[in-house]
Amino acid sequence: MSRPRRIDPKLVAKAQAVLAQATDVNELRAAQAILLPALAHTTLEETAVLLGVGRATVPRLQQRLRQGVKVGRSSRKRWGGRRRALMTLEEEKAFLAPWVEQARTAGVLVVSPLRAALAEKLGRKVAPSVVYRLLARHGWRRVAPDTHHPKHDPVAQAAWKKNSRTRWQPC
Repeated sequence: MSRPRRIDPKLVAKAQAVLAQATDVNELRAAQAILLPALAHTTLEETAVLLGVGRATVPRLQQRLRQGVKVGRSSRKRWGGRRRALMTLEEEKAFLAPWVEQARTAGVLVVSPLRAALAEKLGRKVAPSVVYRLLARHGWRRVAPDTHHPKHDPVAQAAWKKNSRTRWQPC
C-alpha cells in the first residue's frame, strides 16, 4: 500500500486562488493537479487522465505551482539536453581542430590516437563509441569502407585459384 498523500492546506488555498484567476490552460491544469488529489483523493494516474496529460506531468505541474513558477510553455526549456556530456560543443570543436588539419593532409583520420588524446584530455577511459558519436556530432563520417582484409595476400589467392578444383572457378 502506498503512503498517504499529504498536501499542505496553504498550497490548496493557493491552487484555489490560481484556479479562480487562471487565464491560461496550463495554469488551470497546475491548479487542478493540486486540487484533484487533495479534495477528490485521486491518484496520479487518475489525475493525469482527468487533466489529459501524462502521469509524469502531474508532479511537475504540482511542483511548479508549489515553487510559484509561472506555468507555461517557457518552463519546458529545461527538459532534455545533454546532461551527461563530457565537454561542451565548443570544447569539442576546439579539441577536433588539430585533427581536421591532419585529416586534410593525410585524407584519413585514425580513431585510436584520437581516442587516446580524448582519454588524456578527460583524465579517464573513453569507449570507442564515445569517439564515433563525437565525430558524428560534428559531421564526420566514414567515407570509404575497407576494400580488402589488411592481411590479404594476392599471391596466395592466385595460387589457390590455380590449384583448386574447377567448380570453384568462375564461369
